[in-house]
Amino acid sequence: MASAAGSSNVMLAIHEKKTTPTDLYRPLRLYIASAYSEREAAAADDDLSAVRDLRAAVEQPSLPDPSSLEQRRDALLAYARALALVEPRFPISPDRAHVHSLTFTWHDAFKGNKKCALASIHLEKAAVLFNLGAVYSQIALAADRSTDVGIRTACGAFQSAAGAFAWLRESGVAAKVVAAGATTVDVTPECAGMLEKLMLAQAQECFFEKVIAGGKPPALCSKVARQVGIFYEEAYAALSAPPLSQHFDKTWVSHVQLKAAQFYADACYRYSLDLHEKEEIAEEIARLKIGMSALADAKKAAKGVAAQLLDSVNKLESNMKTNLERAMKENDRVYLMRVPAAGSLGALPAASLVKPTSLAEVLDASKERLFSSLVPDGSMKALSKYTEMVDNIIRTQAEKLQQASEITRVRLKEMDLPDSILSLEGSITLPVDLKEDVEAVQISGGPAGLESELQQLRDLRRVNQELLVQTEELLQKEANEDAQFRTQFGSRWTRPQSSTLTKNIQDRLNLFAANLKKAADSDSLIERGVKESYPLMSILDKRPIESALPSISRPIMSLDGNEDAIVGALKQSLRQLEFLGAQRAGLEDMLKEMKRKDDILPKLMAGVGSHDDLFKKEIAKYDSICAEIADNIVAQEQLLLQIQAQNEQFATVFNLEDYKAARERCYKQIAAAVAKYREIKKNINEGLNFYVTLQEAIGKIKQQCSDFIMTRNIQCREMIEDVQRKLAGFNFSSSSHSSMQRNASVPPDQSSPSPPPHAQAPYAAPPGVDSRPGYSQPEPRPAYSQPYPPSYGAPPQQPPYGAPPPGQYQHNQGHILSHLTMPQGLTLPTRATTIGLNE
Repeated sequence: MASAAGSSNVMLAIHEKKTTPTDLYRPLRLYIASAYSEREAAAADDDLSAVRDLRAAVEQPSLPDPSSLEQRRDALLAYARALALVEPRFPISPDRAHVHSLTFTWHDAFKGNKKCALASIHLEKAAVLFNLGAVYSQIALAADRSTDVGIRTACGAFQSAAGAFAWLRESGVAAKVVAAGATTVDVTPECAGMLEKLMLAQAQECFFEKVIAGGKPPALCSKVARQVGIFYEEAYAALSAPPLSQHFDKTWVSHVQLKAAQFYADACYRYSLDLHEKEEIAEEIARLKIGMSALADAKKAAKGVAAQLLDSVNKLESNMKTNLERAMKENDRVYLMRVPAAGSLGALPAASLVKPTSLAEVLDASKERLFSSLVPDGSMKALSKYTEMVDNIIRTQAEKLQQASEITRVRLKEMDLPDSILSLEGSITLPVDLKEDVEAVQISGGPAGLESELQQLRDLRRVNQELLVQTEELLQKEANEDAQFRTQFGSRWTRPQSSTLTKNIQDRLNLFAANLKKAADSDSLIERGVKESYPLMSILDKRPIESALPSISRPIMSLDGNEDAIVGALKQSLRQLEFLGAQRAGLEDMLKEMKRKDDILPKLMAGVGSHDDLFKKEIAKYDSICAEIADNIVAQEQLLLQIQAQNEQFATVFNLEDYKAARERCYKQIAAAVAKYREIKKNINEGLNFYVTLQEAIGKIKQQCSDFIMTRNIQCREMIEDVQRKLAGFNFSSSSHSSMQRNASVPPDQSSPSPPPHAQAPYAAPPGVDSRPGYSQPEPRPAYSQPYPPSYGAPPQQPPYGAPPPGQYQHNQGHILSHLTMPQGLTLPTRATTIGLNE
């Protein structure tokens, strides 16, 4: 096992199996001469030499540079295709010693002191496939994953390596090697499956590096990381079970174990980042704790792993710890959410972006011409004909089995079985769709939770009302001050009246007030609807919901006391029917397995007898299983007739018709309750959206009012100074001048007018900051994990209300008027109400 560090993480590659030189030329030529003729042997001389050369190339050790690895891969592929042509023509196996003096010897890739020597073509094919996967893994490891080209190369090579090991396992080659005799562990189906998962893990890890480097969203990164961890977990599970548990170096096993924990923790970390963006702080804390716990446990068991891997794990652990501390502080100070238990959380979502690359195309030997003269075309055509005959049998019988299963399903449903038996025993179930609807209602809080949402409506309505009053008070205060100066200075006070400039704003505020009144009426209708519909909806609060369903009860008076016997006989028949269904599934699997093992090519090439006689003999293998299928279908039909009669007796004794009617009524009641709940829930959500949207709209108007008042205050100071200068031009005495100043002075709190600081109203915010308050204002209430976002388009940004230059009073008049042009109208998303901010 070789390892190397990529752009950020250590990955592994597999060493090739070593072999001893083997001469294929002489044994194969002797077989051709004895089984066919010397002339055929002489004609196949070039093909025999080609196979010998291909084997010799495989025997040579590979070099680590990328070009040599690619040449090695091509040599292994060429030899694998050659073996595909050798296998059907030369019986090389321990129990069929037609090819004399031909033994293949291969050493274990992980324990070089162990080896296997067999006269088996399957051992040779398995070793070549193993080495092909090993070379692909080495190509991947040699790629520079710090570049886009390198990471694509590595990912593709790891998937090809997985494909080689999958082919070794799925094609049956590994199983045939085991069946042929004692072999090394590295070519067993268990090891092939483990290596397939390891290669897929590293291919998925390449994708993880790519999405991280590309700055993809945390949710996507979490899914990719979780699938990496799943592949490593599967590889580790295989390593922990026989026959692999005592075969691999402990350091290597620790590497796979730590990788599995690392990527599970990384998935938790990325998932928590997404949760933090959504303000779901409680689950964020839980996910971070789970991930850190997994890392801590894996680090205890990690021995001898690469230092760079430990550094990567420690860095991840540090980042998670930092985020956990931050989240816990925010939860303690702001959100006050209950952190869910680890067991209550669902599994992290995963996204598999890799799969084993199929080697069918590169291993296809159909176009190769080696030993083509040894197999007549007629034999190949005959084999194709036989295959079609088998396929027809499989298809016909599979259709019969599926039809029988469908008949059973329909007939039982018509008789309301086994639901009626389950109801009698207390195991009552809802239809799947209705149960999902009820579960959705219960998850969202159910009817019992509507009161808290109604309270949110009341709180938001009160907040909007207070914000509206505050805004109107700001305008009224400015208008009173303007009126005071107008009275004091008379005709010298020439700036426009406040009521003239604020007419549009006042109209909007009046419209807001009207909308709030309409909303309050709507809220009353909702509250009345909740109160009136609660008796209907209360059934949805039952847990489990099945407790609300009627059940079949035994008759009050029994005439002959045979109720138990009737039920027992019906249940026994249903068990027999279930057994027949399981038997059909087994028969279908047997058909497929028979086809998989049905290889008559050696018999065809032997040329004994006519093809038709051979086909008739071979196809007869399927007669017995076809007869079993027919017997199963007949037995099922008879049993269904028996069940129908038993069910009629059962329905009469237990009065099933009344039960079914009561059950349907209950279903309709639950469905009506779900519909009413959804209707009310929708109205409440519309109300919440309405108030959140209105709150933001009023907040914007309030901010504009603050800016308007600041500008008016600056103009007020300039105008006072202007009036004072004009009065000073009349050459009054100093005492008269002092009197004039006293008379012209502003009230005490306005004696030294200056631009007030940019007012920060309770529900206003600086430009670019969300001005919506949480529901903790104006009085403490529980924090919510996510605010209700407005669904309307944001109004165009207004220019800042800066103070005008001194001495530019005439321009200031236009300045005020131009800056009081309100934003475009905002269409609130609920209650068919439009709040306009401009006419």
